[in-house]
This record gives sequence, C-alpha cells and structure tokens, in this order.
Amino acid sequence: MTNMNIDRETLRELADEGNETALDRLADLADAAGDLEELSELLDEGCMHAGRLLTRRAVASGDLRELQRISDAGYDAAGNELDRLLKAPAEAHGDGGSDRPL
Repeated sequence: MTNMNIDRETLRELADEGNETALDRLADLADAAGDLEELSELLDEGCMHAGRLLTRRAVASGDLRELQRISDAGYDAAGNELDRLLKAPAEAHGDGGSDRPL
C-alpha cells in the first residue's frame, strides 16, 4: 500500500467541496500542530471531529469557558463534559471538601 502525503491545500480544496474526511484530516493536522485557532475555525465550519479534539483539550485543562464555547458552536458532547465537570464532587475542585458556603 502506498503512503500518500497529501498537502494541506488539497485537503482544504476537498473540504471546501464538502468532503468531511478531508475536513477531519485538516483537524488532525491542526491538532498535531497545536493550532487551536484553526481547530476553532474548523468547528465553526461544522467539523465535529475538531469539536472532539477541542473538547479533549478543554477537559484536560479544566477550561469550563472553552467547553461552553465549543458546546455553543454545536458540539453537544462538550456540553455534556461541562455538566459532568460542574456536577463533580467539591473535593475534585480542590476546596478541601468543605460543605460550608464560601
């Protein structure tokens, strides 16, 4: 089997023509490069794979605002992760588990 090295420009052209696999591949390239701006743009274009990748990063860093933004952009699983983090026991948030109001 031949290992094809497809350039970004070709992927972008295919994605612009509606090829979702090319869009997903662009998201993988952006993720590998740590290009969060491109990932966000791809999500705005409707790439749910970009939403998955952004959600994974936001969960790892505990970025609740980013999870809300990703959810608002149409990736529902980010909203589910946001709810999960918000409902986590207090001990998980580092306040020592106190039940007293702040």
